[in-house]
Amino acid sequence: MTTLPIYQVDAFASALFAGNPAAVVPLEAWLADEVLQAIATENNLSETAFLVPAGPGQWELRWFTPKAEVPLCGHATLASAHVLTECLGETAQTLRFSTRWSGELTVTRVGELYEMRLPRRRFEAVDGEAAVSEALGLAPVESYCVPVPGDEILMVVLPDAAAVRDLAPDLAAVKRLSWRSVLVTAAGEGDVDFVSRYFAPRFGIDEDPVTGSAHCSLAPFWAERLGRSELKARQLSERGGEIACRVEDEVVVVAGRAILYLEGRIHLNDERGR
Repeated sequence: MTTLPIYQVDAFASALFAGNPAAVVPLEAWLADEVLQAIATENNLSETAFLVPAGPGQWELRWFTPKAEVPLCGHATLASAHVLTECLGETAQTLRFSTRWSGELTVTRVGELYEMRLPRRRFEAVDGEAAVSEALGLAPVESYCVPVPGDEILMVVLPDAAAVRDLAPDLAAVKRLSWRSVLVTAAGEGDVDFVSRYFAPRFGIDEDPVTGSAHCSLAPFWAERLGRSELKARQLSERGGEIACRVEDEVVVVAGRAILYLEGRIHLNDERGR
């Protein structure tokens, strides 16, 4: 019998039962991909992060949804940093993560916040499609494609924050769109610069509660619109979450808090654990 530690963290949250829950599984060495995927499917969270040590203050990092491995996940990276510093005794202020498709990522502890330096994502204007309006239940004001290999995102701008909050998309229709996932956004209200929601039913995630990686394109988009590099964002899912963003050339700094919810052990029989 093989056992593995597992932690569950609410990321982009300052209290339990808010933000986006992620599982974090520290490993001594990589397991077979099918075992990693089976664990993520069993967890049934939007992401499970797996970590393998790669040197002092450094780890290899991979992320899996219940359906597939993904090229980048912000909230599970934040959760991984929280587990390393709060549960596993890591004392380095800045942690370095080597990833397969997103290069090296760093997370720095600044007071109660974890600041992640993530790659800036480009976006390109695309023509609106009737199928998109039908899937969302309203016509976007503007439409853009975020051409990430393996995770092509449709980013649509809606009239206002209320339209984002009240959106009730046809998820079956969203799943049939040519894009892998759909990101909706609008200008914010009060002290919030912009709001968003994110739907990825093809990845087994009807709606992601808080999506750090989405802000790799959202923050540059709204920084250009609003004429400033530091922004406060809110994701308007049922759980909700707040994200601080800073745009720096080719990097987007995405920051948030985290809180531990659960820790335990995964039990694998030897055949599946090899």
